[in-house]
Amino acid sequence: MTGDPVVFVVDDDPSVRSSLKFLISTVGPHVETFDSAEAVLQKVSPDAPSCLVLDVRLRGLSGLDLQRELAARNCRVPIVFITGHGDIPMTVRAMKAGAVEFLTKPFRDQDLLDAIRIALEKDRLRREREKEVSGLTKRFNSLTAREQEVISMVVSGMLNKQIADQLGTAENTVKVHRSRGMEKMHAQSLAELVRMMETIKGLSKKAS
Repeated sequence: MTGDPVVFVVDDDPSVRSSLKFLISTVGPHVETFDSAEAVLQKVSPDAPSCLVLDVRLRGLSGLDLQRELAARNCRVPIVFITGHGDIPMTVRAMKAGAVEFLTKPFRDQDLLDAIRIALEKDRLRREREKEVSGLTKRFNSLTAREQEVISMVVSGMLNKQIADQLGTAENTVKVHRSRGMEKMHAQSLAELVRMMETIKGLSKKAS
């Protein structure tokens, strides 16, 4: 099932789970259902674009509690909330915590399907970006310490001569390190190298 989108439906009402599974299945995604937040925490670790269709009120952990717990575990599956008892503070809390949508029952089938489509696309794009960043990071880590140093200085806007002066080495040596570094990074131009390094730096900031 790797690569195929999957929707996790969480609701403690069997009839709701069944009807939602049927509805969502008609437009393509694989659907898995759960009757509690605890069951989700034991199972959900998707390796494909995915999202949660999550009831707010559940036995045990609530949907909002589950949202918070998933965030604490760095599980960033997009969430579409559904509820028969929504209020403004609840909606604001869910959306501020990153929910894609908050639908109050009864809602139109199409509104739910649209929210799921947006959530799955959001997760697909996130996964693609993480894969790109992982590849760039591996390439950068394959550079020698001096190549990393030179590449970082080049990206900061320093000229070869300035780098040579700061490192106390010959300009030709800097050119060799720069050339090898760009080759290992698969960068065809300085502009592309700058974009790559900004992408890596953006990930580092998020991680910290």
